[in-house]
Amino acid sequence: MRILVTGGAGYIGSVTAKLLQNKGYEVVVFDNLKGGYKENVSSKLVVGDLLNKEDINSGFKDENFDAVIHFAALALAGESMEQPFRYFQNNILGGINLLEFMKQRNVKYIVFSSTCAIYGTPKILPVTENAEKSPESVYGESKLAFEKILYWYDKIYGIKHINLRYFNAAGAFSDNSLGENHNPETHIIPRAIKAALGEFEFELYGNDYETKDGTVIRDYIHVEDLANAHILAIEKLGKTNKSDSFNLGTGIGYSNLEVLNMIKKISGINFSIKIAPRRLGDPPIIYADNKKAKEELGFNPKYSDLETIVKTAWQWHKKNKSNG
Repeated sequence: MRILVTGGAGYIGSVTAKLLQNKGYEVVVFDNLKGGYKENVSSKLVVGDLLNKEDINSGFKDENFDAVIHFAALALAGESMEQPFRYFQNNILGGINLLEFMKQRNVKYIVFSSTCAIYGTPKILPVTENAEKSPESVYGESKLAFEKILYWYDKIYGIKHINLRYFNAAGAFSDNSLGENHNPETHIIPRAIKAALGEFEFELYGNDYETKDGTVIRDYIHVEDLANAHILAIEKLGKTNKSDSFNLGTGIGYSNLEVLNMIKKISGINFSIKIAPRRLGDPPIIYADNKKAKEELGFNPKYSDLETIVKTAWQWHKKNKSNG
């Protein structure tokens, strides 16, 4: 089976592409390398931008694919509120250009990298797939908009999709080859690890939430478990030929302080923590109901306990400290 992975040089995309190859799939990566790294790619790499139709058409002039996994997107909620045009253009128009390519080449399956940000601050916990969709950022809105576009491309053209709504991806590939390397880095685990490695002082955004220790609570999923879910989704589309959506999380919430304490334990470094004001739009608690993913997708996280997530992330960052 031949799979096109857009954004396959980035964090989750590169782990997924590698896991696909390990399981015998033929993989082609398409990436503009603005947020990804060519050294992350061990399959064929086509450098191009989904905003440029010519990049897609010329890059895949003689190529045929059985399915697409679509990661390529801008993904910083805070930045999206400062650059709404860029986020809507990239995440929606880029996706539509991809769908038009799929329509022309008769590619019938797409797995979409969506997000729990489409739910906003949840009214009911844990969050199910049927929860109210109320994004609180342009980023979340752009992902929800593309989910709706996928619905219409299914209805009109029969292109079947699975939306995978991630909670918080974390950790590094279990063989220590791939990890999280964003610039700028906004996620708590890599930022705290970089603080432990002496790269900067760690800022904790708010310690006065109505939670057990005053810090926000989040659901973390190991990147390798997340990557495996994309393969399960490809297999499910092939078997059922039916569009669907799944929340990908563990159903367990960890507070920011619990995460920081685990990083101190694994690293053996008692780095300093500076308390900063809350970030706008950060819900106090959000974690997934992953029952549907377990029962219908066969999703069974193996690496997503907090200790394993932090251990793999720590080992990768320590090894790659000089890379930023």
